[in-house]
Amino acid sequence: MVIWFTLIAVLIFLVASPLVRLIVSSFQTAETGTFTLNNYVEAYGRVRHLQALLHSLELGLGVAVLAGLFGVPIAWAISRTDMPCKGLIRVLVLGAFITPPYLGAIGWILLAGPNSGWLNKVWIALTGADHGIFNIYSMAGLILVVAVTSFPYVFVFTNAALDLVSSEMEDAAHILGAGKWRTTFKVTLPLVLPAILGGLIISFLEAIALFGAPALLALPARFHVVSTQLWQFFEFPVRVEVAAAYAMPLLLITVALFYLQSRVLGRRGYASVTGKGGERRVMQLGRWRWAMFGYACFVCLLSVVLPMTVLLQAAFAKAWGRGFSLENLTLRNFHYLLFDQSQAQQAIINTFVYSGATAFIAIGLALAIAYVVSRRLVPWSQALTFLCMAPFVIPGIVLAIGFYAAYAPPPLALYGTGTILVLAFATRFLPIAYTSSAAGMRSINPEMEDAVRILGGSRLLAIRKVLAPLLKKSLAGAWILVFIPATRELSSAIFLVGPQTRVISVMLFDLSEEGNFEVLAALGTILLVITIAIAAIGFRIIGRDFMLRRTA
Repeated sequence: MVIWFTLIAVLIFLVASPLVRLIVSSFQTAETGTFTLNNYVEAYGRVRHLQALLHSLELGLGVAVLAGLFGVPIAWAISRTDMPCKGLIRVLVLGAFITPPYLGAIGWILLAGPNSGWLNKVWIALTGADHGIFNIYSMAGLILVVAVTSFPYVFVFTNAALDLVSSEMEDAAHILGAGKWRTTFKVTLPLVLPAILGGLIISFLEAIALFGAPALLALPARFHVVSTQLWQFFEFPVRVEVAAAYAMPLLLITVALFYLQSRVLGRRGYASVTGKGGERRVMQLGRWRWAMFGYACFVCLLSVVLPMTVLLQAAFAKAWGRGFSLENLTLRNFHYLLFDQSQAQQAIINTFVYSGATAFIAIGLALAIAYVVSRRLVPWSQALTFLCMAPFVIPGIVLAIGFYAAYAPPPLALYGTGTILVLAFATRFLPIAYTSSAAGMRSINPEMEDAVRILGGSRLLAIRKVLAPLLKKSLAGAWILVFIPATRELSSAIFLVGPQTRVISVMLFDLSEEGNFEVLAALGTILLVITIAIAAIGFRIIGRDFMLRRTA
């Protein structure tokens, strides 16, 4: 029993304490800790701070709309039609999913930077114009960049729902004289509307909580969003209490929308009319099948092919602006990072050490809590589920401010250490670990453990000899699903990193500010190659689409 209560104390330390400290700090003075509302006055008493909040809302709405336009048609085409090359499109969507938004933003800077971007160069060469027509440093550019990395959320939710819908309702519509397109818009899509809305909400929340892409694109365009404004509060002198107050609306918006999502998805209209075993037949699109494939390729071109192509070109180039030529090819950028630049070497080591430790801590804690909850070993065990899932509704940037407020000051004084990064990452991705662990626990009959205990074994022996072997595949998949996002996490790392604990995501951001795009692209390529290798291992162990399916 002592073990279980110790684990609960650790859970409270990781989740509840930073959040409570964040809220309390927003009402305290920095000097004496007395109650005050001045933090909120300072946070929202300036027009530019309010404009940043409005810009975030504009960004979130724009991304949600564009992600819906990208994700829903592709999900429908893959699940319900005879569109060709579905496997290729799935792989490219997965590529968009694992590409960090800030890396995609860097790719689009190389593509659509004013005059120097490749698309603008092509336009000038073809038309003879004096300047290009694309400017990625704008709200429209920011919305596009975030949307092309967020639409996989809409795709996953919609595709998973469509796979549950049988063709019976569509057949009834056809019998009553409805055509293919009318059936799609009047029957098929309304059945999965709750899932579509869920994906749109996730895309909206992802957009307003991002730091990397807005910092790369919004700041040069001379406008702020909430995340970049919060970052400014951490410039000297650090105003953590004001930052905490400024983060409150973001937290409230997130909680409100997740509550709306749970209400909407809880209804799951598509499940109430189908039932298991319903037949699902693909729709014959005729000549439109190639048009649909072309649209899917266009979206994947924007999200993966174009930005990754220019990143690879820059990574292997002496100077990325010179273009594609044998004389411009070099491996010097990679050699510099791997052998010459000690800071880069340390950042690479830190990234994978911290991410590995994060995955082990998150999985270990999540599995233990899932066991306590499923076996009801302590009173009010369902409250533990709430605590494990709570970080899901806390944006990474808000969580980082909470960790800073709780654990940066003495007596712990963890700011700038690897410990605070690992703890923050583990808390950030605990919901992923808990979801997988809880699902695995529900699949195992408690009678198998009871047999061990009847034969004289302890509960811990039953866990080690029975549960662990049975759950190893599920836990391996969960470990990968925590490890990959931890390697690319920027929103929380940028607030907590120290001189000796820089990770790849923070170093990429620093390199972008220096304009060193060749080395930056090489470092991003290293991160992507390792991420793809880890994902490939997941495919081999768990099966196809394990990442996309487990995030639904």
